[in-house]
Amino acid sequence: MQTTLDSIKSYLLQLQQSICDALEELDGTAKFIDDQWHREEGGGGLSKVIQNGAVFEKGGVNFSHVHGKLPEILKSETRTADYFHATGVSIVIHPVNPFVPIIHMNVRYFCMSENAESAIIDEWFGGGIDVSPAYPNITDTLHLHTNLKAACDKFNDTFYAEFKTWCDTYFTIRHRNEMRGVGGIFYDHLRPKDSEHKEHLFEFMQEIGNSFIPIYKEIVNNNMHKTYTERNKEWQFIRRGRYAEFNLVYDRGTHFGLKTNGRIESILMSLPPHAEWKYNFIPEKDSEEEKAMEFFQPISWF
Repeated sequence: MQTTLDSIKSYLLQLQQSICDALEELDGTAKFIDDQWHREEGGGGLSKVIQNGAVFEKGGVNFSHVHGKLPEILKSETRTADYFHATGVSIVIHPVNPFVPIIHMNVRYFCMSENAESAIIDEWFGGGIDVSPAYPNITDTLHLHTNLKAACDKFNDTFYAEFKTWCDTYFTIRHRNEMRGVGGIFYDHLRPKDSEHKEHLFEFMQEIGNSFIPIYKEIVNNNMHKTYTERNKEWQFIRRGRYAEFNLVYDRGTHFGLKTNGRIESILMSLPPHAEWKYNFIPEKDSEEEKAMEFFQPISWF
């Protein structure tokens, strides 16, 4: 079976809907609303947003397919291409309970050509899953990394170690010298060598995309009914502030969207509904918040 832009888009739309269905079932009360949008230069997308639920305070599961003249910021990628297609699904979920972590996933495909009708000159796949808890715990973190390693190992036994390290490095808030969460995997610019390899990389995209619900459902069910205090919420808001800092200062997807006239509501969907920045906040010694900080650094889980 030949992997085409249309077959990739078809999978991504199916993935978007299946994830939304599963998250609605987990929440039990809130429903996603659909927001179809169009990009003047070419393409558009479908943003699905959930808000004010019993489990999820805010979340988005966004599909996009944009195309058109290659942005100047990508000119360095090739000397001959002048047209691009970019399609993917991007997810960020902000839960109500401070013991349920934020989760982020993105799977995407990018290709370039000389013009809208010509053959592809360059193409690649990218993506990953990472988790950002306010209160990390070993059980949930091992569940995350065990599932991601199993997914990677089906395709290449070097993928997990390589992509975990890439994630740890990429999702570091460099001005604070701390990771925004407990990592996961991140990869980019996986270029197919031929049609068979392209199918292999597309299957890897599907493996990662399809692992989202099995990973997150168990973590949510483990924590969604835990009792919490105002202090726990305060810490959650501070960690959400860290999440916002990373997305606005370092995140490639955010920068790409802003520099290519992307839809601002969809781009900033990743920001939390409420966050705090307390001046020079230092967790109390031996507190749960101080212990949490020990997790926000690269850790070998196996």
